[in-house]
Amino acid sequence: MYQLDRYVAIVRPELPFLDWLNGLAEFAPLELTLEQVQADCTALLIPEFEDDDEAVAFVYKLWDQLFESELQDWTDNRALWPQGRSDALFIEWFSVEIHTTVVDLAEEEPAD
Repeated sequence: MYQLDRYVAIVRPELPFLDWLNGLAEFAPLELTLEQVQADCTALLIPEFEDDDEAVAFVYKLWDQLFESELQDWTDNRALWPQGRSDALFIEWFSVEIHTTVVDLAEEEPAD
């Protein structure tokens, strides 16, 4: 067991994402709860930063890739994806949570 020199960022869907998801005709009548869509969130290994705000800013710089990845997880039909996606919309639809301690429980430390 050893500690990694990385942080973990959790990208957690929020209510606007849930509203979009529950409104998709291809899933009707899908009635997921916020608790259900937040139960298994995307976890990202990111570099260490001086503070959480810098770590969150790093994740927000990747908003477009992350937004598409989250949408792709639910539907490949890009026509159903929200139009006018932006960093502001990403921030509204997803929260980012930073965890600064990452421990690898593998039996051996990876070779350098």
